Amino acid sequence: MSEITGIALAGGKGVRARPLTLEGPGYLRSKATVPFIGRPLIEWQINSFHQQGVENFYIAANGRENRYQVKDALGYGETLGVRVQYSRARADRWNTGSGQATLSVAEEWNLKGLAVVFPTDSLFEFDLAELVEGHVRSGALVTVATVHRQAREVAGTYGTMVADDDGWIREFVEKPPLQIVNAMVADPSRVPISTGLYVIDCRRLRELAATPALAALARLRLDWGRDLLPWLVSNDHPVRHSPITKVGDLGNPRDYLTTLVDALSGGYPSLRGTGTLTIHPSSLARRDEVSGMTLAAKIASGLVKIGPNVWIGRDVEIGPGVVMRDSYVGDGVDLHAWCHLERVACLDGAIIGPAARLVDTHVGMMACVESSLQAVTTLDGYTALGHEAIVQEGTRLTGVTVDPRLTVRSGDDVPAGTQLTTVGDLVD
Repeated sequence: MSEITGIALAGGKGVRARPLTLEGPGYLRSKATVPFIGRPLIEWQINSFHQQGVENFYIAANGRENRYQVKDALGYGETLGVRVQYSRARADRWNTGSGQATLSVAEEWNLKGLAVVFPTDSLFEFDLAELVEGHVRSGALVTVATVHRQAREVAGTYGTMVADDDGWIREFVEKPPLQIVNAMVADPSRVPISTGLYVIDCRRLRELAATPALAALARLRLDWGRDLLPWLVSNDHPVRHSPITKVGDLGNPRDYLTTLVDALSGGYPSLRGTGTLTIHPSSLARRDEVSGMTLAAKIASGLVKIGPNVWIGRDVEIGPGVVMRDSYVGDGVDLHAWCHLERVACLDGAIIGPAARLVDTHVGMMACVESSLQAVTTLDGYTALGHEAIVQEGTRLTGVTVDPRLTVRSGDDVPAGTQLTTVGDLVD
C-alpha cells in the first residue's frame, strides 16, 4: 500500500460551511483546516490514510487560503511521518475544477501508478486495501467509492449513478433533482452516491488528458462529478463503483455536528483517540470560581454530569451544575454554572454563560454566549456562531448562523434559519 499515492483536493471557498469557514470578516478558513476534535480536519485524514499504508501525499490546492493554511497545518508531513507536496501556485489560473486539478497534479509530479483521490471536507471509514484490490482486479480506470442514501437526501446534493450487477457505472449524474433520482433507481431508500473518494490509474488518466477531446473539456471546466465522471462513462471508459463503510460530510454546520457526534461515539475507528470520554488532566484539576472545587471532585460528587461521548481539552473551567454529553470542548473554554451542552462543538477560548442551554450548536473560537438564571440563552436547531461572535443573555436562536465578530443583542428578533453576515442583518 505504500506505493499508493494520496491526492487531496483542497479547493473552493467553503460557502455552505460558513461561518465555520470564516476566520473573520472577509478572511476565509480553508475547509481542510476547519478544527475538528482538536485538530485540523486534514490532519485526521492524513493520519487515517497513513494507518492504511499511504506515505506520499499531494495537495491539489486552489487559492492562497487553501494552499498556505494547509501547508501551515501539515508542513511537508515531517511531524506526521509522511511526505507532503503541493500544487504550484502558478497552476491556479488554469484551474477549472477538481478533475482538472487532479490531472494537473498527476502531470506536475509525473505520477504513473495508482492514487487515492479524496476531498478535504469529509471523513471516511473504509478498507483501502480492499478498494485497491477490487480496482486492480477489475482493470478499471477509476473506481468510485460509494455509500447509500435515501433519494430525498441525494436530490440536489450528491452525485448518483446507474450501475450493472458487476459494479460498472453506465450513467453518472451530479446532484440531480428528486424526479431524476427516482427514475434512476429501483429502491429510493438505497440510492448509491459518490463520496468524492476515487482510486485512479494515473498513467492511463494522463494519457486520456492529452487527447484533444478531454483537453478541450478541461480548458472550459473539469469538475469530477459534473464533468469528468460523466464524460468517462459516456465515452465507455471503464469506471466502476465500490461500496465503503461510511462517509461523514462536514460541508455545512448540520453535517459537521452530525459527523462530530458520530466520531465522538466511536463511529470512525480509524480516528484513534475518539469514541471515549476524554478529559485533559489540567481540566480535571482546575477549580471554578463559584464552588472552588476541582472538576474531578465535582464529577465524583455528582455536581457535574459529563458523558457519554465527550472530549474536553486543556485548562477548561467548568462550574457546578453543568451537564454535557456528545460534545467537544476545546482548550481554555469557560463553562459557567448550570449550563447544558448536548451535541455541541465549543472551540478554544469560548465562554458559555450561566444556565445557557445549547443543543446542536457550534460555538467558534472566543465566541461568547452570555446568559443568566434570570435571562437564559438558548441555542439549538444547528445554530452556528463564528469566531468571536457574541450572543447577549436571554436570546433564543434556532438554526441561525452568525458570522465572526457580530453581536446578537438581547432584543434582536432573529427568525429561525437566518444567516447573519453583516451588522445590517441585525438592524430593523
